[in-house]
Amino acid sequence: MSTWIALALTVAGCYALKLAGLLVPATALSRPLVRRLAALLPVALLAALTAQQTFADGRVLTLDARAAGLGAAAVVLLLRAPFLVVVATAVLGTAGVRALGG
Repeated sequence: MSTWIALALTVAGCYALKLAGLLVPATALSRPLVRRLAALLPVALLAALTAQQTFADGRVLTLDARAAGLGAAAVVLLLRAPFLVVVATAVLGTAGVRALGG
């Protein structure tokens, strides 16, 4: 399959998915279960993406400096630090472990 065919199919699929979302009736979106799922879904997706980017290296699970940065960020998050402080702690924790040879 050529790259342009794959690109065209991806564009068509994204457009169809967006159109399907717009065609959902408002009564279906106002249900309490749907509202709860819509509120929790981004958190679950972000957690899955964070775990995949932290502990995976291709097809192998790894435990390296990224995990140390995530742990440092979790500690600061438990202390109720602002978001930018949490991100900075993760960056500095990862960089510190890498600088020490980890």
